[in-house]
Amino acid sequence: MPHSLPEASSTPPTTRFHPRRGGVLLIWAVLAAVAFSGFIALGNWQLRRLAWKHELIARVTQRTHAPAVPVPDQAHWPAVSVAQDEYRKVTLHGTFLHQDETLVQASTELGAGFWVLTPLKQVDGSYVLVNRGFVSPAHRDPASRGQPAPQGEVNITGLLRLPEPGGAFLRHNKPSEGRWYSRDVQAIAALHGLAPTAPFFVDQSAPPGTLAPGPTSAMPTVWPVPGLTVVSFRDNHLVYAITWYVLALMVAGAAVFVGRLEYLQRRCPGVNHEHKNR
Repeated sequence: MPHSLPEASSTPPTTRFHPRRGGVLLIWAVLAAVAFSGFIALGNWQLRRLAWKHELIARVTQRTHAPAVPVPDQAHWPAVSVAQDEYRKVTLHGTFLHQDETLVQASTELGAGFWVLTPLKQVDGSYVLVNRGFVSPAHRDPASRGQPAPQGEVNITGLLRLPEPGGAFLRHNKPSEGRWYSRDVQAIAALHGLAPTAPFFVDQSAPPGTLAPGPTSAMPTVWPVPGLTVVSFRDNHLVYAITWYVLALMVAGAAVFVGRLEYLQRRCPGVNHEHKNR
């Protein structure tokens, strides 16, 4: 009589959770604590950055809408700083040295082109670099800009800006080749032998009542185009803070889950707690 085969079990084999050794648990606990503390610290840092950014935006907005004040004179140059003076509206008086203008690569609402930085000689003999505005590549030559450059003494209103030394990201200024990627005041002044030169430059404002051109506007007929300074700041710190806090909660949740499994397995070693908790 043939032997009958044993019936196959309908219950799949289970994999039991085995308690980890104390040393391994200690390492995991330390790593989890470090990760949790690090994520919390990063979230707190982003909240501090958020408060700082909102204060900066409020301060810059107030400065750009305040009445213009005289540009700092030589005696006050050492005290000029980002915190106290960046984007302050100022006025200055003097004569442009158009023969020493410098073209600095720029990207604006009108496309890629150049800022026209021109030294302005003041009455006291000092110099201030003025960003007269933007020109497209087709208008690098002053003769193609639609009107003669201003001659004689002029009055300028604009925003005080701090220099951008060295160059742009992965692109270094090359004064000997006439390639400028940032508004490096001291390097430009040294190239043209201008001294003393203010440790800042001024972005010339558009005349009152002038609408700022945009990407859908007709191309200007007169160059350079002033008033294209972008006064805006990225403000993603709250999103970053929430991300770090969520990661901290995930680490804490994982630590609690593993700790509970370890506790139950040691208390009831014969029970498959891993499957019970699924």
